[in-house]
Amino acid sequence: MTVSRIAFDKELVLAGHFLLKHLQREDLHRLAAGSRLTYHPRNAVIFQKGDPGSSMMAVVRGRVKICSHSLDGKELVLSIVNRGGVFGEIALLDGEPRTADAVALEETDLLVLDRTQFLPFLTARPEVAMRLLGVLCKRLRQTSEHLEDTLFLEASSRFARALGRLADSFGRPVAEGLQLDIKLSQQQLGCLVGVSRESVNKLLNEWQRGGVIRLDAGRITILDREALEDLGESCV
Repeated sequence: MTVSRIAFDKELVLAGHFLLKHLQREDLHRLAAGSRLTYHPRNAVIFQKGDPGSSMMAVVRGRVKICSHSLDGKELVLSIVNRGGVFGEIALLDGEPRTADAVALEETDLLVLDRTQFLPFLTARPEVAMRLLGVLCKRLRQTSEHLEDTLFLEASSRFARALGRLADSFGRPVAEGLQLDIKLSQQQLGCLVGVSRESVNKLLNEWQRGGVIRLDAGRITILDREALEDLGESCV
């Protein structure tokens, strides 16, 4: 499904989103009139750190990587936004430049809500503002956890915890356990926790031999969640 096929039904997209699904039809109609749908191919840069922050995006289809880069080009993946998630809310609220890059991990359709129209709407609808604050609080908690992991844990424990978080967000129950319904390269997995691709490869193969996970054509299935959690605590 491309953006051209869903553009006529922006109200339905808005009505299905957790931030806005409790709104009256008139409010949805008003928001839909001031929003737009955009399509981004795989690996397309949606915005970059430092760009003007004039809008917030909701993922209608696909997945988006929020990341940052060091001066020497090293990448750190801050989060992965799944269908139904939002991003760009910080710049939308404070009007300051973007704090990170956003890149489409796969073909992605976004619903874009512009700041000039959405902020007055938030002022008039405090219940929506409170839900958005909940999103910000969740982001802050995730950032704090990420910082603590980086400062206090060894690479193996950081990676085990990262796989656990991916399972919470993208896990799909299968007969053997929980399969991650997202295909990330070993380089991308390393960028999630700040470790090398070689270290990721070594840990994945080690855990597969130990029966903790299974690798199948780039897909990861967690066979023993309890053992994975123990690995995340083993070097605290």
